[in-house]
Amino acid sequence: MSAAFFTAAFVVALASSIALRLWLARRQIFYVRAHRDATPAAFASKIDVAAHRKAADYTVAKQAFGLIETAADAAVLLGLTLGGGLAGLIRATEALSLSPVFRDVMLLGAVAAIGGIASLPFSWWRTFRIEERFGFNHTTLRVWVTDIAKGLAVGVALGLPLAVLVLWMMRGAGADWWLWVWLAWMGFQLLLLVLYPTVIAPLFNRFSPLPPGAARDRIERLLARCDFRAAGLFVIDGSKRSGHGNAYFSGFGPAKRVVFFDTLLARLSPEETEAVLAHELGHFRLRHIAKRIAWSAALSLVLLGLLAWLIKAGWFYAGLGIPASEIAVAMSRPGVALALFMLALPAFTFALAPVATAYSRRHEFEADAFAARNASAAALGTALIKLYEDNASTLTPDPVYSAFYDSHPPASQRVERLMSLASSPATA
Repeated sequence: MSAAFFTAAFVVALASSIALRLWLARRQIFYVRAHRDATPAAFASKIDVAAHRKAADYTVAKQAFGLIETAADAAVLLGLTLGGGLAGLIRATEALSLSPVFRDVMLLGAVAAIGGIASLPFSWWRTFRIEERFGFNHTTLRVWVTDIAKGLAVGVALGLPLAVLVLWMMRGAGADWWLWVWLAWMGFQLLLLVLYPTVIAPLFNRFSPLPPGAARDRIERLLARCDFRAAGLFVIDGSKRSGHGNAYFSGFGPAKRVVFFDTLLARLSPEETEAVLAHELGHFRLRHIAKRIAWSAALSLVLLGLLAWLIKAGWFYAGLGIPASEIAVAMSRPGVALALFMLALPAFTFALAPVATAYSRRHEFEADAFAARNASAAALGTALIKLYEDNASTLTPDPVYSAFYDSHPPASQRVERLMSLASSPATA
């Protein structure tokens, strides 16, 4: 393959993915606006028109802002690749008096820093303008800055050793380096599952035991019925930052924790809280998490195999903006290939998003059915309606946009199925 051909392929892929993203966003905006003034019949008795309009306006505001962010992301990507930004970073790090591995670590860190800095204004605007405008933001500038600092510290503490290990393997593990890197990556993923609930998450939020009461009693009986052993039941101070609510369980093995946002507990009845947790337990009992880890492992292996092929191809470097005179140096530094690969890959894979979305939606329907068998389908349906209203989630997403982006089924489909399950003799 020639460098010119690969450059053309990259430009076409990037332009197509950007055009597709912009087209989908505009579809979502027009569709949601067109249905702004009429709550869907299935929700009319539960969600009033004012709340439905708020959800529509919130969705449109986020999508309109997303158009700007998409264009900015594309500009940063082009600047780093065809614009010569990465080539400049290669020259700068090549001049450092560091070992080859740490020169590449500095290169990857610089790329990550550029992307992070470019995203900060958008994060600030979403939090302090859009979320504030619709009444969801509870965070302060101090908390926002502190979260960024903590996130950076955690990223360095975890990412630096991983980057050193990966780059060392890419240099010294021979032709099969990509298999060793894959094993290291999967081990890192499993380590995160263990560390996140007990070490990482408490750095950002306060966790307190779920207090005694009707909700806790129901939840403990549900866990016993489902034979689920948790390290504890906790309430997270989500209201510290946002008015959005959620529930989840995280961890691996004995480190599993069941966590509820305080905003969710304040809104739902004990029966509805039980039903929401039953849905989350469904993901665990139906091995959805294990299946997703397996798919992630398989995909990671394929992508690393692809990188192992590209790392030897001069046209790969030249096609993404590395000058011909510097290709030899670039090919001697595995971090360059890794950076280019991570930058270019999304442009080529975005069109596959509906495949992952469809797979995720299937799991959501299965988890809903599990909840209907082990709790109340009707209660889960009413809980979802409350959450849709409280989170200002649109009830009328554009079907094409939703197929690309929404990992959960549209509200109408999900609630309709739950109501059907609630009326079934098997789950009544």
